[in-house]
Amino acid sequence: MNPKGQDDAVRHELELIGGSATFRQVDRLKRFLEFVVLETVAGRGNQLKEYVVGVQVFDKDTSFDPRTDPIVRVQARRLRSRLARYYADEGQQSALVIELPKGGYTPSFRRNEVVATKRSVAGALARQNTVSVAPFDDQSEDGDLGYFCGGLGQEIVHRMIGSETLRVLAWEHKADAAMVVGGSVRRAKSRVRVAVQLMDGASGAYLWSEVLDGEVADALDIQARAAQAVVAKLDDSFGPNSLRRGFPRAAENLAARNLYLQGRYHLNQRSEESLRKAVEFFEKAIVEDGRFAQAHSGLADAYSLLGHYGVLAPAEVWTKTASSAASAVILNANCVESRTSLAHVRSTQDWDWLEAEREFRRAISLDPRHATAHHWYAVSCLAPMGRLDEALEEILIAQSLDPVSSIIGREVAVIHYYRRDFDTALENIDHTVELNPHFSPAYWTLGLIQEQRGDLDESMAAFQRAVQLSPGNPRMKGALGRAYALSGKRGEALRILEELRGVADRRYVSPFDLASMHFALGDEETGFQWLTKAFEDRCFELLSIRVDPRFDLLRSNPRLEELARRLGLARV
Repeated sequence: MNPKGQDDAVRHELELIGGSATFRQVDRLKRFLEFVVLETVAGRGNQLKEYVVGVQVFDKDTSFDPRTDPIVRVQARRLRSRLARYYADEGQQSALVIELPKGGYTPSFRRNEVVATKRSVAGALARQNTVSVAPFDDQSEDGDLGYFCGGLGQEIVHRMIGSETLRVLAWEHKADAAMVVGGSVRRAKSRVRVAVQLMDGASGAYLWSEVLDGEVADALDIQARAAQAVVAKLDDSFGPNSLRRGFPRAAENLAARNLYLQGRYHLNQRSEESLRKAVEFFEKAIVEDGRFAQAHSGLADAYSLLGHYGVLAPAEVWTKTASSAASAVILNANCVESRTSLAHVRSTQDWDWLEAEREFRRAISLDPRHATAHHWYAVSCLAPMGRLDEALEEILIAQSLDPVSSIIGREVAVIHYYRRDFDTALENIDHTVELNPHFSPAYWTLGLIQEQRGDLDESMAAFQRAVQLSPGNPRMKGALGRAYALSGKRGEALRILEELRGVADRRYVSPFDLASMHFALGDEETGFQWLTKAFEDRCFELLSIRVDPRFDLLRSNPRLEELARRLGLARV
């Protein structure tokens, strides 16, 4: 984009922001944004210092001293947070994003990668049923079957053009084709053998192959049979009774599919009761149709989350999770749910970060619209490795694909929390609570954020609400106990600690939660003993050890570094 074109785009985006509901009642923040944007467009961005903003935007007199009056810094934080809210909601479709980078007052302008990704996804989906035919290779000894190869290609094109489900591209435009038809022709005396193949247009991987034999004298017949085989295969892949390539074929057993969908519904509620129900529905779906890959994937996810949410001990779910994910991939290697489940196992259970990333990327390539693949890639792979900018991009893509998901909304706040942008994290989690006021993990996250902001009263109130919504969940109780300890209410913290020890006789209590409480109580030695036990249990919470602010005061302790090293996580 030329400079004038970019300036016009920036001004247009500024008008959209100014007229949005997000900025409707914050005139001072609009004035702040308009001033710094227009100054930057005019080429004076390097002059935007704290003093200048204070005088020009906040009407301070010439004696204004930013060292003693933090109004500009405070309002800049509010503006950054408000912009983030705008682009997470009303501005999702904006082609250009205006940001106010930390540490300065000169805005930056960039293309909206979420919108670009969605457009590229739409383009990819539009090409899913496009096919091109490559010239067939004449492998005869004398090389005299060129006429036969040319006729074969033309016959296949002719047959495909007659199909209602296919779009046929000329070979010159093969780069835009989802699939490519090609092959070779050989001859032995009077007989000819045609090998015809179907290849993935992006990767070149072979997807299907068939061999047909006939007499050279019957060229028209064998060409027609080869073309018919190709069109039958493509119609089977793209026809009205099947889903597009890269998506799992719907289970033929309608009862199994209905059970599966009910399982996914309960899985998405994320409560202890709903996760157990999800297991029941997925298991019933598998009884109905043992070859239904998505049901095996759902079962892997349900068992995995039962461990991650502290309902069951990780050791109780490891084997079931891994075997279910493996079964899903064996049954359908091109099912996005199967690949996502396997990637999740690779990261959260195996701690194999490189393989996990390969699997997540493969899942996303199969279906870029699958929100869970982007979601889990962000929080279970990129964030643990400290790649928080990439994690934020992925979780925002997930949110754009599923904007009403309480789980994904909560995770957007978590990524901001890891980035130490607690104000933006707070705004995002407030939005999630508004979206679903009965979602206990949102209140748990709210408590963590307020804890880091130093507002321990609000933190305790959030954890108390989480306990009310999930009274049997030890994680919520442990978080409340930690907040009590940090606020100086040692007696109440010790009471909860003793209560959790009693609960541990009846059900699993994560050693991570006990470690967190002991650290807050100042008992570092016992804290590390429990943290080591969490490592032995392979607790899910350990994945955030490099990025979770709760560990900041322990960063200099070599025992923390050793645990992170054993997790396979490089220093960030």
